[in-house]
Amino acid sequence: MTSAAVEILGLGLGILGWVGVILACGLPMWQVSAFIDVNIVVAQTIWEGLWMSCVVQSTGQMQCKVYDSILALPPEVQAGRALTVIVALLGLVALMVTVVGAQCTNCIRPGKMKSRIVIAGGAIYILCGVLVLIPLCWFANIVISDFYDPTVPSSQKREMGAALYIGWAATALLLFGGCLICCCSCSQRDETSFPVKYSAPRRPTSNGEYDKKNYV
Repeated sequence: MTSAAVEILGLGLGILGWVGVILACGLPMWQVSAFIDVNIVVAQTIWEGLWMSCVVQSTGQMQCKVYDSILALPPEVQAGRALTVIVALLGLVALMVTVVGAQCTNCIRPGKMKSRIVIAGGAIYILCGVLVLIPLCWFANIVISDFYDPTVPSSQKREMGAALYIGWAATALLLFGGCLICCCSCSQRDETSFPVKYSAPRRPTSNGEYDKKNYV
């Protein structure tokens, strides 16, 4: 019962991480305007994401524009698009695989195959966490490098947006949930393994024949 609860907890964390990746992918706040030097008070704020850029006025109005050309985008944006979409699809596959092999479902008979399927689902969740971590760290590195680069004008400096932090939180959930699923399934596999059979030595009786109770 405890292993089943841990497995459900890992699945829930994986689902939350998957939803977080989708949310971070769609948000336009991967990098935002940096308010430094003469830009302390500005009339607008610029948000830049994977799919669009937005301008937020001081009055609260917001205008967004989808990027016109895919090939003209920077390599980190193209890689971010590709990896986040792949992770979104892999997260759905991991959900289906884990549910099929979970202890609370009867899609497959309990046994080694069921445990292997759950381990595969947990491994896919871990893979999702690793893949989504690549564009997040890439973006953060570029933003930090440009921020401290004296050759970059202050008006073009950016700061890390909320989407990066949501993505990092989703990565932690995916990795932790996948590890819980794998560890729980491995322990369950050890518990369900067949015990070693013990057979008592056969002792002959006084008349030279083996006792019948040895065959029971």
